[in-house]
Order: sequence, then C-alpha cells, then structure tokens
Amino acid sequence: MALMAVSVLLLSACGVVKTTYRLTRGTLVMAYKVTRFAGSTVYTVGEFTFDVVTAPFSWPLTHEDIDTIDGLSPKEAIAQGRVKASPYVVRGRRYVPMTTAQAATYREEGIASWYGDETYRQRGGHMTANGEAFDPDGMSAAHKYLPLPIFVRVTNLSNRRRIIVRVNDRGPFIEGRMIDLSAGAARRLGFYKHGTARVLVETVHLEG
Repeated sequence: MALMAVSVLLLSACGVVKTTYRLTRGTLVMAYKVTRFAGSTVYTVGEFTFDVVTAPFSWPLTHEDIDTIDGLSPKEAIAQGRVKASPYVVRGRRYVPMTTAQAATYREEGIASWYGDETYRQRGGHMTANGEAFDPDGMSAAHKYLPLPIFVRVTNLSNRRRIIVRVNDRGPFIEGRMIDLSAGAARRLGFYKHGTARVLVETVHLEG
C-alpha cells in the first residue's frame, strides 16, 4: 500500500518544530446510523454507540491550556463553528491540523495514552475542544492534528483489540504521544492500568 509523508510545521516562540504524519491511499469504510433526540445525537458505528451532547458554555475545557483557536478564544471559536481544522495555540505553540481531505486517508502507528481521570473528582462536566460534553467513560479521543470531529479505529498492537472512537478533542501535548483516549476507551483496549500502549490509528469513512 502506497504511503505519503506529509510534514506539518509547528510554530512556537522557541522556533520551528517539524512533525510528520502518514497518509495511505486505503480507506476503512463502515456503515453507520444517526438518531436525533432532543439535546443529543446518537451515532451507531458497527457495535459502538456514541451519544453526542453539546456541553453548556459554563463548563471548563478539558484542556484549559489551549490559548486560541483560529485566532479567537476557544469558546468564541466553538460558538462560531471555527474549530474543525483551524490552527490553534497551546502554551505559545501553534498547531496546524490536517485538512479533511488529508484526514480521509490517515493511518499511523504511535503511542496512545488516556485522560479524564481528574474529571471524576470534579464537580460538573467538561467541554471538549469542539464543544461536546466530555464523557470519561465514553468512547472518545483527543488528537493534535485530525479535524474535529472524526471517527477512527484504534488497534492495540500488543493484544490486537480494536475499537472505534470519536475524536472530539485536542491533545495529548506530551512529547512522543500520538493520541489520548478516554478512560473508557483505554479499558476496552486493555491498557488502562498500564497507562500507555502502542496503537494503530485509522480514519473510518462512514457510509450509510
């Protein structure tokens, strides 16, 4: 399968940081169903169900260190619908996500971690970078470069477990980590207690 390397420049006060993600010409296609209720939209992708709820604007972001999105405050960008593939700044470093066309054939191996444990001990809820309610027990993920939202298949390469997650947040902002999964997703993949795992991430093209 042919692979293409695409370089992204991350601009920061310390200089330019180069990263590379991989695109493949293959496409993972899955059927899906959408059911709309008052206040939520439910997606069914294969055996996985995603209850998508818009978070109240009074809720804090899961990553409060996001400075700006598309030159605006994070919540202003969310309110204006300017999040999907817009550049954003975290602690002075600028990240440039993939276009929707590039993300359609995204496939990459790397280190996954998980997040959300702190939200169990806090009152109220948290908002993801695209304005959705964060559910630490759900099947969601954070990625620095994929457009939001998007569905991906994640395979734990040590035990071959596979799940589908909805990428709706930004992160992880720790060197060497590719994707942050919700605690619930980490449990399904069998690495919750280990903290990290080497995974394969592939974009899911929804058809139905």
